[in-house]
Amino acid sequence: MGMLSLFILIGAILIVLGLLVLLFAKQYRKVGPNEILIISGGRKRTRIEADGTKSKIGYRHRIGGGTFVFPFVETVDTLPMEVLTLNIRTPEVLTTGGVPLMADAAAQIKIDSSEQAIHLAAEQFLGLGKEGIREVAESILEGKMREVIGTMTIEDIYKGRHEFSKQVNQATQADFSRMGLVMMSFALKDVRDTQGYLDALGKPKIAMAKRDATIAEAETEKEAIIKSSAARKEGEIARLAAEALIAKAQWENEAKKSESQVLVNEKKAKADYAYELERSRLNQEIKKEQSKVKINETQEAIKIEELEISRKEKELNATVLKPADARKYQIRAEAEAEEYRIQAEARGKAEAIKFEGHAEAEKIRQKGLAEAEAMLKKAQAWEKYNHAAILENYLQILPELAKSVAEPLSKVDKIVVIGGDKGLGTTKITAQVGEVLAQLPDVVKSITGVDLNKYLKNKLNPEKDSNKE
Repeated sequence: MGMLSLFILIGAILIVLGLLVLLFAKQYRKVGPNEILIISGGRKRTRIEADGTKSKIGYRHRIGGGTFVFPFVETVDTLPMEVLTLNIRTPEVLTTGGVPLMADAAAQIKIDSSEQAIHLAAEQFLGLGKEGIREVAESILEGKMREVIGTMTIEDIYKGRHEFSKQVNQATQADFSRMGLVMMSFALKDVRDTQGYLDALGKPKIAMAKRDATIAEAETEKEAIIKSSAARKEGEIARLAAEALIAKAQWENEAKKSESQVLVNEKKAKADYAYELERSRLNQEIKKEQSKVKINETQEAIKIEELEISRKEKELNATVLKPADARKYQIRAEAEAEEYRIQAEARGKAEAIKFEGHAEAEKIRQKGLAEAEAMLKKAQAWEKYNHAAILENYLQILPELAKSVAEPLSKVDKIVVIGGDKGLGTTKITAQVGEVLAQLPDVVKSITGVDLNKYLKNKLNPEKDSNKE
């Protein structure tokens, strides 16, 4: 019992420790570096204001990281510190000159990380989230932009956007600081008006710039045309002088070429004539030699062709004719052997079929004769039967017939017989069997036309029948 109690105590301690660890882990809250944990409840803490005064607050905070939250005593909320982008678009606002102006701007704000700013932001934005902070900051920034637009002319705003942004930043700094917010940047994106004032301001300068550009372009084109014309003239003069010099040189060159060509043609004609004479003589000699060679080649070709014809005849005789004759004799012998085999088989089959037919016919004939003889003897025997023999045969058949009639009743498991007014009910079964047997002559008569009753009467009472006659 002592060890069991010790184990129970150790188990209980471990369970309690596990629960404590689980509770600690559950109550340890963590946030990222862009969030602030606001832990409300617990003991009061002293806060020193910017003017040096002291006040008591019932919450504590932590930027990023984590802290333990006491259960049932403290609650936790988060305050976002990330940068929020604001897109501001003002309606038409009158400037100092009385011209209505609309402005588009973009700004980035966040909660300041100083101690005082965190307290102010926690008191005003806790529970509102990012959208609540964005909505309040947009309202303040739009109002300050309209305020600054009313103090400046449209020319000052259009030309001095940096000054406009500086004044808006200064105007919102006090309001944002009272809420714990700080504006990271501000930029005027666009200004426009519905009266066309800004377009009118730019038109004179645009026209002046276009005029100056057109004049400069014309002056440039004029100088280019003058310079290009002078260059073309000088180039044309130089080209003509060069072509004249070239033509003169070509003429002199052609004259010299003609003189040289005359001398060359004379020498070439003489050489060609001598060449033709020599070439004709050589051609005749070559033709004679070629004729001799062709004659020799023709004779050799005839001899070779005759030898080839003789070789092919021998080859044909050895490879085609003799094998063909041998094959012809072989095929003829095979055909004759096959014909003899087929005829022999046909004759054998015909003899076998004929013998089988004779045997079968003889068998049928013998069987018919035997059946006819048996029926004849049977008929003769019936003729010789007296009334006692006929009655005996008829009585021998009746038990078998009664058995066949009563056999279905033996396959019945249970028979319920209900008696009538007279006698036992069981007598009806035997009576019904007798009735079935009594109907036998009528059944035979209806099937074969033979009247057994009459036949039996004639056989059993022949004298009575003859008297009647």
